[in-house]
Amino acid sequence: MYDVMKSVSSLRDTTPPPPVHVGIIMDGNGRWAQARGLPRIEGHRRGMETVREVVKGSIELGVEYLTLYGFSIENWKRPAAEISSLMGLLRLYLRQEIKELDERRVRMRFIGHRSLLADDIVALIEEAEEQTKENTTLNLVVALSYGARQEITAAAQNIAQRILDKEMDVDAIDENVFSEFLETGGMPDPDLVIRTSGEQRISNFLLWQSAYAELVFTDTLWPDFSREDLRQAVLEFHRRERRYGATG
Repeated sequence: MYDVMKSVSSLRDTTPPPPVHVGIIMDGNGRWAQARGLPRIEGHRRGMETVREVVKGSIELGVEYLTLYGFSIENWKRPAAEISSLMGLLRLYLRQEIKELDERRVRMRFIGHRSLLADDIVALIEEAEEQTKENTTLNLVVALSYGARQEITAAAQNIAQRILDKEMDVDAIDENVFSEFLETGGMPDPDLVIRTSGEQRISNFLLWQSAYAELVFTDTLWPDFSREDLRQAVLEFHRRERRYGATG
């Protein structure tokens, strides 16, 4: 399924270095299904196929970290039947895809509030992380039951407790230290954040980490997003001048 490694070297020889870390807000599954007169769950199912394609494309391009916004804290407000179907698809993905991801040396990591997930899903997540922890071809990070404001709040609480316990000095806290208390501690910040479906907001996704990310918005609904769409987003990234507040 992920037989793409032969093309990696040639692609790297002819293109600029890829963004190290790409984040994607996968949006539009429901609208894709509605436009076809299908139940929303069919859009989510088709979206799973897109995940496979984007993983392939990321490996081809030489991306090192791919973070996918799978399910937000706010998504728990959706109808119970839709949530149940989504969790069923998640179980299916974790059971069916891990073997091939592992064979392709993809490391899986999950960020978000696991306490809100069913015990069997947490067990599958932990199994996937353990099985793939030595892999280095691609870090596939899934933001699941995730919210950036909640993540930042939890980091601040953790730091405050360390200070109260006299394990840290307040003067020692800077941006780098704070970043290590986030769930993405140890990962590079995203260089490029893509959102599908035409919406132009980041919806509580990696707020701290995306401070200097290039944002690319596409009208393409997530189930129709392809490896070529990913490549075009990376090309747009290469056209940008990243100045980090300095002059060009």
